[in-house]
Amino acid sequence: MKHPLGYLVLSVLLFGGVWPISKDALRDATPLWFALNRAGMAAVVSALVLAALGRLRLPKRADMPAVLALGLLQLGGFFALMHTALGLLPAGRSSILGNVTLFWLIPLSVWLLGEKVSTRRWMAAGLGLAGVTVLMAPWGWAAGSGQAIGYGMLLLCSLMWSLAIIVTRRFPPASSVLELLPWCFGLAALLLAPVALWREPLGGIGPGAWWQAVFVGAVAGPLGTWATIEAGRRLPGAVVSLGFLMVPAIGVVVSSLWLGETLGWDVLLGGGLIAVSVAVAVRG
Repeated sequence: MKHPLGYLVLSVLLFGGVWPISKDALRDATPLWFALNRAGMAAVVSALVLAALGRLRLPKRADMPAVLALGLLQLGGFFALMHTALGLLPAGRSSILGNVTLFWLIPLSVWLLGEKVSTRRWMAAGLGLAGVTVLMAPWGWAAGSGQAIGYGMLLLCSLMWSLAIIVTRRFPPASSVLELLPWCFGLAALLLAPVALWREPLGGIGPGAWWQAVFVGAVAGPLGTWATIEAGRRLPGAVVSLGFLMVPAIGVVVSSLWLGETLGWDVLLGGGLIAVSVAVAVRG
């Protein structure tokens, strides 16, 4: 691409669209099998691309903490919980909560990395937590609806993502993350396969969800991840952080227009608080 912002735009569009597309797929697919397909297909496609570029190679010993953290937490665990939660909750609301790492990252950075965090960033974490509470709207939960379980899964998603970030900060890989993608996606697939067989023995992906499975696994996964890496490498961190606010925004808009999900005051207020919290943290 001629301009580095193109990588950010591509990444945001792909990952923002994954949430409503995955939600739509669950009409004819079970969550864990869809997650397994996403990881497995991304592993194959990224391996083929790197092989064609002459860059497919085994991870080094120094890469293993990052491979384990990314494969088991940010990909495997995240995919399992994300797709299961999407079966219980609206896609737009889920796209916001699943991308909230801020209020986990700040206390974890202090506790595990010994980082000093400014008062402004603690305020940002508080704003993010307030936004999460509004989005979860516990005062409106219907008995037996599974909403509490779904929201808990999404918060665990963001925790796993945050822990993966902490590990890669503490033990930076010797190889580029792009070269580690096939191994990370492959490890995620190895984690998801027995879980899918255990929890969904009669599950699978029906014909009505084939196009979504191919798009999410073969296009959005490897291409979106590559674009994210390139955006982070070529653009200032503040620009990337603020740009990724558009991921849940696109998820909300597409879910509203395509899936007919209601864009209520709680979604607007909660999403707004989280957006402000990220902006404050970037400046902090």
